[in-house]
Amino acid sequence: IQADGTDGDCVTFVLHNEDHTLGNSLRYMVMKNPDVEFCGYCITHPSESKINFRIQTRGALPAVEPFRKGLNDLMGVCQHVLNTFERSMKEFRAQK
Repeated sequence: IQADGTDGDCVTFVLHNEDHTLGNSLRYMVMKNPDVEFCGYCITHPSESKINFRIQTRGALPAVEPFRKGLNDLMGVCQHVLNTFERSMKEFRAQK
């Protein structure tokens, strides 16, 4: 991850080897934060596997904080989905 930005409240993060799968999910999680004024991402070119992920806060906190929180929240959601799936598979196999 690279970060670009002169202000601490408006930063563009460059995520290498990522695509819409992470970009859209992370954007959703970051936008749930009321201190975030803008969050968006773009794929630089279809042949490149990197995204530019921009966060602008209302100035109360640096942009890296909602970025970090969004990543942690997204990992929590993914872990919950995985646990639920594994529990369901275990129950299904037990029924057979």
